[in-house]
Amino acid sequence: MLLPNKVAIITGGAKGMGKATALKFAEEGCASVIADIDEVEGKKTASEVSKKGKECLFIKFDITDIPQIKSMVAQAIRKFGKVDILVNNAGGVPRPKGQAPPKEGDKPKKGIVYTDESYWDFMLTLNLKGHVFVCKEVVPYMIKQRYGKIISISSLGVISPPSAAIEYHSAKAGILGLTYNLAVELAPYNINVNAILPGPVRTAFYDPVLANVPDKDAFWNMMPRNVPLGRIGTPEDIANVVLFLASELSSFMTGEALNVGGGIPLPAHSAIP
Repeated sequence: MLLPNKVAIITGGAKGMGKATALKFAEEGCASVIADIDEVEGKKTASEVSKKGKECLFIKFDITDIPQIKSMVAQAIRKFGKVDILVNNAGGVPRPKGQAPPKEGDKPKKGIVYTDESYWDFMLTLNLKGHVFVCKEVVPYMIKQRYGKIISISSLGVISPPSAAIEYHSAKAGILGLTYNLAVELAPYNINVNAILPGPVRTAFYDPVLANVPDKDAFWNMMPRNVPLGRIGTPEDIANVVLFLASELSSFMTGEALNVGGGIPLPAHSAIP
């Protein structure tokens, strides 16, 4: 086993890449705290992890609320007494609060001229600020035990944006700054800090994006054309790399940002016969 007797906090662990990571960790001997705003799916995931023979605690929390962050970490410590691994995975591209769903076929309004201050602030809190304060709460325990692994999920859109999503991509770029700075700060304490930049992965992340797309099957069938390896990623593809960074296989790596996108940003091309 790669993670015997370890304990992980996985934010956004109820579904998608977070869920795949929790299940993968359990197979490798790691107990988990699933921290997510989705209580129904979070409890289902915790049950699936437990069936693999490892303890799993679901905690409902909102990463945009700092008191809830503090409470979540405190509950994790009360349950397990330590945190060895932190996976910063929560985030997304929800519609602005109060905005009506787009009508089918409507062209979405994207770009700097449509940027709204309140939505900008919300997106940075959801995709960056919240993770900073989860780290703030977890790091003292890692320093005390002089051991830890922090893995944060950024996005390949930071360096190769497929479309205008300035709020989301700016926040995810901040994840890289957080990673590099924490790597330097925490290296003396044997704490490894790395990031992953996922490419297109078929998860519920795309639900808001597809809300106004008439032919969703056509969207998914088209997307692999932009990926050099010719397929869309799976949550398990990302979970495998998270496992690598959480294990001792990567013990001499810190301050790294790994592209996991089927070859993106290389140009996609047809195979030579």
